[in-house]
Amino acid sequence: MAHIDEAPQQAAAAAPKQGREKRLPARDRITVILMVTVPLLFVLLLVWVPALGSVALSFGKWNGFGDLDTIEWVGFQNYRDIATIYPPFWPAIQHNLIWLGFLFLFPTVLGILLAVVLDREMRGSRFYQTAFYMPVVLSLALIGFIWQLFYSRDQGLINDVFGTQVDWYGDPEINLWAVLLATAWRHTGYIMLIYLAGLKGVDASLREAAAVDGAGEVRTFFNVIFPVMRPINMVVVVIVVIESLRAFDLVWVINKGRNGLEVIGALVAQNVIGEATRYGFGSALAVIMMLISSIFITIYLRTVFREERRG
Repeated sequence: MAHIDEAPQQAAAAAPKQGREKRLPARDRITVILMVTVPLLFVLLLVWVPALGSVALSFGKWNGFGDLDTIEWVGFQNYRDIATIYPPFWPAIQHNLIWLGFLFLFPTVLGILLAVVLDREMRGSRFYQTAFYMPVVLSLALIGFIWQLFYSRDQGLINDVFGTQVDWYGDPEINLWAVLLATAWRHTGYIMLIYLAGLKGVDASLREAAAVDGAGEVRTFFNVIFPVMRPINMVVVVIVVIESLRAFDLVWVINKGRNGLEVIGALVAQNVIGEATRYGFGSALAVIMMLISSIFITIYLRTVFREERRG
C-alpha cells in the first residue's frame, strides 16, 4: 500500500515545474541574435534605406553634385511634370502594360502547357526540362545579345532564311514585339518549372477520383488540379507583374530604352545615370514604379494570409 502512495509523489517530482521556461545557452542565444540582426541590417541598408531615400529625393531637384544641402525641394512638381510634360512617360506605361499582357497570354500559358505535358513522365522529359529551363539561368542582357544573332539586319538568321532586310531591333514599329519574343524565350521556362513543381505536389487521389467520375484530362486539370494550385497561381501572377514592371536589361542593351522601347525602368536609368542626371526626377519615376508593384504585392499577401486563416 505504501508503494502505491509513493508512486504519484515520485511522478510529480519527476515532472517539470509549471511556468519555468527552458533558457537557451549563452552561445545559442548569441547565434539566434546574429541570425536575426545581420539579415535585418542588410535588408535595412540595401532595401529600406535606398527606398526611403528615393521617396525623399522624389520631392526635390538635385543633379548629384554637391552636398545634400544643395537639394531644391519642389514638392510634387516632379510628379506633375512626369504626368504632363514628359513625353516618354505615357508610352512607357503603355509598353509596360503590353509587356504584362503578352507575358500573361503567351509565355505563361505555354509554360503551363509544357509543365502539364512534362508532368506525365514522358520519355526524355528530363532533357526537355533542362532545355526549356536553360534560358532562365541567363541574364536578360545576355539574351538580348543572343537574339541579335537572329535579329541582325545584315547577318541575322531570320533575314537570311526569308531573304529580308528588316531591322528588328531598330524599327520602332516592330522592335517591341521582337524584344517580347526574346523575353518569352526566357519566361516560358521559368513558369514551366514553377508549375511543374506545383503539379508534383498535387494529391494523386484527386486525379483518381476525377477519372472515376469520368472526367477527361482537360476537364480534370481545369476543374480539379488548377483550383488546387491556387497558391502557385498567385505566385505566378505576382512574378509576371513584377517582371513586366522591371523590364530593363533587355531594352537597355538594345537602345537604352529609346525609339519605341520606352519602359519605366529605362526612364529611371536615363534620368539617374544618364546624361540628364536628374536624381529627383528619376526618383519620382522609381517611386511610381514601386507603388504600382506594391499594389499587386499587397493583393498577393492579403490572399496568402486569408488562405492561412481559413486553413
